[in-house]
Amino acid sequence: MPPRPNIKNGSSFSPTKPKKGTLKRLLNLLFTQNKALLIVIAVCLIIGAVTGVASSIFLKNIIKTLEKAINLINNEGYSAENAFNVIWSSILTILIIMCVVYGVSVVCYFTYTRLGAVLTQKFLHQIRTGVFNKMQSLPIRYFDTHKTGDIMSIYTNDTDALRQLVSQSIPSLLGSLVSVITLLIIMFMNSIWLSLVIFGGIVAMFMVTKKIGGNSAKYFMRKQMSLGAEEGFIEEMIQGTKVVKVFCHEEKSKQDFDEKNDRLCSDSTKANTFANILMPIMGNIGNILYVFVAFVGGLLVVLGAKNLTITGLHSETVVGFLAIIMAFLPISKQFTSNIAQSSQQINSVVMGLAGASRVFALLDEKSEDDDGYVTLVNCYIDENGNITETTDRTNKWAWKHPHKADGTITYTELKGDIRMFDVDFGYLPDKIVLHNVTLYAKPGQKVAFVGATGAGKTTITNLINRFYDIADGKIRYDGININKIKKADLRRSLGIVLQDTNLFTGTVMDNIRYGRLDATDEECIEAAKLAYADDFITRLPNGYNTMLTADGANLSQGQRQLLSIARAAVKNAPVMILDEATSSIDTRTEALVQKGTDRLMEGRTVFVIAHRLSTVQNSNVIMVLENGNIIERGDHNELIEKKGQYYQLYTGAFELE
Repeated sequence: MPPRPNIKNGSSFSPTKPKKGTLKRLLNLLFTQNKALLIVIAVCLIIGAVTGVASSIFLKNIIKTLEKAINLINNEGYSAENAFNVIWSSILTILIIMCVVYGVSVVCYFTYTRLGAVLTQKFLHQIRTGVFNKMQSLPIRYFDTHKTGDIMSIYTNDTDALRQLVSQSIPSLLGSLVSVITLLIIMFMNSIWLSLVIFGGIVAMFMVTKKIGGNSAKYFMRKQMSLGAEEGFIEEMIQGTKVVKVFCHEEKSKQDFDEKNDRLCSDSTKANTFANILMPIMGNIGNILYVFVAFVGGLLVVLGAKNLTITGLHSETVVGFLAIIMAFLPISKQFTSNIAQSSQQINSVVMGLAGASRVFALLDEKSEDDDGYVTLVNCYIDENGNITETTDRTNKWAWKHPHKADGTITYTELKGDIRMFDVDFGYLPDKIVLHNVTLYAKPGQKVAFVGATGAGKTTITNLINRFYDIADGKIRYDGININKIKKADLRRSLGIVLQDTNLFTGTVMDNIRYGRLDATDEECIEAAKLAYADDFITRLPNGYNTMLTADGANLSQGQRQLLSIARAAVKNAPVMILDEATSSIDTRTEALVQKGTDRLMEGRTVFVIAHRLSTVQNSNVIMVLENGNIIERGDHNELIEKKGQYYQLYTGAFELE
């Protein structure tokens, strides 16, 4: 197959700047899918934030009440005991209200925390489900142009960044915003002079956040990129351990790893340095502001200044002004604490939005086009050739072809007649790799493709199952243009054995049944016998119930390929595609498999791709490809007599042996 431009050239996980509108889209998705739950959480969060700043109000009221007692003692001649009895009910009322308010705060925070965890996991479940479902609808081209690790990072790194954004950053920012607004109202109601002092400190905090927080976010992004590069390198080295050792590449691998690890160390150090110094600096600014508020407040008391609030200028007693100052001191702490807490969320917000951008980028990918309307149905065929559709499994299939023009439906028996007419194809529009390919395969024929690596053999079979669509020409299946056939039904009619086998976590029986999920155990065993896999399967520890993991790592490559052949056999499709199906099998096993595939091919159309020409000698027709063109065609004897390219490949192969 010709090399595909930019295939597998995507980078590993590399966060980018969030796209414009990502936050709005994320919040909209979060709200539309979890509206009721989100409203309850928001209400609890707001109530909790408001009640959390009530301490300053209570402190002021207690001091005011104590001032009343002092006035009774000094001005009215009350004894301390009598004055205490007068104010006791007021203090008790304040204490009861405090208990109720803080009790409500505890309940709200508990409810918010509990429901927040439910919301976060529910939302991530919805995201992962949406991403996985979308992935199932993407064309093969997408996976050919994106690294597996890059796609996997969406499920891991990006969703984890989303988790932090949804469960921590957004609630923290919302809570801080509500608290700041509430504190601002309280501040303006008590003293605009002291509010201006706090605003001066806030300006300093914003400047620090912009400088240090910006650098922190920048280096955290670089850290994630370096981490992705290092993880990708480690994965590559683990997979290629044998090659590394065979070519004595250990020292060079260490050097390459050290470079990537040093870069990660440098980026991580800078990111965490800026992140770790931010809170101490913000905390110290808050401490300085605390002292400055106390100093300015005391100065106002000494100077006898009037207090300015949103309702105007007021004359305050010394105790009254002290009460305001005492209320402002915790306010300044709470205010700076909320600003500092918000600044700490910068990294999580940036990373979360970058992760959301990548998730949305995948969700926005164009799904595989499928405008087919011809479907595959079970049928009965009588002695006169009349076809009747049925829901029963008859092992007889027909193409159901509705005609929009007159509303009629016709049925065509599935036979496996495949023809190509003047087909051109390119992985990129301006780079055609198949030129004017014309061929036909009648039912029961075995068609072989041979040629040098990159000649276009696998590409032709990828066009038959519509992994890619042709640029020009036509492909007909039982006389029907394959563009009219629904892709799922088209692929149901094809069995395929790839050179690279893929086994899934599960039993041997499960992996064979993957070819047809409704196959019985007996049918799976019969398919294994057909592929000559039954012998080694029965010698496994648990036979057909032996668990396979890590892509069948506990099996040899040849055994894995035999299971792949058995999987295709149980599908019992009328058309088979064997892409180097025996490339990993020894000569003796190949002879056995050849007998099995010969039985498998009876009555079926078979396309075979092979480099070992001994496996294609009995083909009805052999097509020799070179640079995307069919340069020779005929059976084995005809091509040998021509003494052309096939003859050179055939004799050269035996000379090498």
